[in-house]
Amino acid sequence: MENGLPVAMVALRSKYAPSLVKVARGSSTQASAPMILTRSPGWLRTLGAAALIVFAALSPARADMLEVKVGVLREAHSRETISVAGARLAMEDDNTTGRFLDQAFSIVEAKLGPGDDPIAPLNDMLAQGVRFVIVDLPADSLLAVADAARAKDALVFNAGAPDDRLREEDCRANMFHTAPTRSMLADGLAQYLIWKQWRRWFVVVGSHPKDKALGDAYRRSARKFGAKIVEERIYEDTGGGRRSDSGSVQVQRQMPVFTQRAPDYDVLVAADESEVFAGYLPYRTWDPRPVAGSAGLWPTSWVASHELWGAAQLQNRFERMFKRGMNARDNQAWVAMRMIGEAVAHTGSGDPNTVRDFLRGPDFAVAAFKGEKLTVRSWNQQLRQPILLSDGRGTVSVSPQEGFLHQTSELDTLGLDQPETKCKLQ
Repeated sequence: MENGLPVAMVALRSKYAPSLVKVARGSSTQASAPMILTRSPGWLRTLGAAALIVFAALSPARADMLEVKVGVLREAHSRETISVAGARLAMEDDNTTGRFLDQAFSIVEAKLGPGDDPIAPLNDMLAQGVRFVIVDLPADSLLAVADAARAKDALVFNAGAPDDRLREEDCRANMFHTAPTRSMLADGLAQYLIWKQWRRWFVVVGSHPKDKALGDAYRRSARKFGAKIVEERIYEDTGGGRRSDSGSVQVQRQMPVFTQRAPDYDVLVAADESEVFAGYLPYRTWDPRPVAGSAGLWPTSWVASHELWGAAQLQNRFERMFKRGMNARDNQAWVAMRMIGEAVAHTGSGDPNTVRDFLRGPDFAVAAFKGEKLTVRSWNQQLRQPILLSDGRGTVSVSPQEGFLHQTSELDTLGLDQPETKCKLQ
């Protein structure tokens, strides 16, 4: 025995390790490992197969192991379990490949309360050697983190904030975005409504700033794809509970009256990112019409009921590990961690500048169980991705829809395109 491995397996590992590394990196010598096994006697094929299985799990750590520490900066959300879970699941995936490549990934986590300064925990991470930081914070805090991280050439991955300005006038060269923008989400829904010939929209917007920003995105989508907003109303948040017995009765009386006397429309589109009123609209509107946007049929990057393109296996793994379904924030953090892992595996480097160049280049793509490999928009470092349209029980459709064409990528029909961008990376 040597280091816990049978002598025969140690010999096989030493002889064929270079081929296995090339296979793990996806090189042109991918057939080398299968050829090793298929051209050998039966007993050696069996032993070789066993060696391949234990090679990654039992191989001792080497002095030149590349250790990649990834920070996760996050803020508590009122209705969602936090996105670090997705990053932890992806860390397992990265380490599975990393064992072949002498690479090890770990997470350094910091949880912030509302209004907490993120710079102190960020500096602690940077002092520990973290050079990649997955961030789930509001836009202003995220920008402060990106600016502070620049001093150490650290890369920031936005896994939560949907604000378009972070990819436009406030873009940063050291920041990538796995969260879709509000304009991407709105365009994803709008394409489906147009495909359905539901062109007449009754839009209801909440009274909070982020609701108004989402309302702006839906107005832009309507202009972009040829829908007509026949009326727009503001739903004022006056506070109060709606989940008690009396609250339910009150809502049943309020919502039909609030939506009464609207011009003829095909669909009610709700912009309620604050989650104040939209959930009470389906089946309660004065006119019998479908509801979309922040309730009914809603656009998202991910939902626990999504099972297309092999997504069920990712969902099952997540549920086994965390005892709940994977939400959009979880998935956006998972994708960010997988992007880091893919770049480090392909470049063999943990240098942030090397990783950034690879992520922006033509050779990068990450598989994410959404029907196609995802790439990065080089002009603002937003991850291209399909938008799922869900009713909470299943994936109703996926945008971009058929017939919405683009000269570069149909995914670029979602959100602001390169000719429209205000981003100047620096």
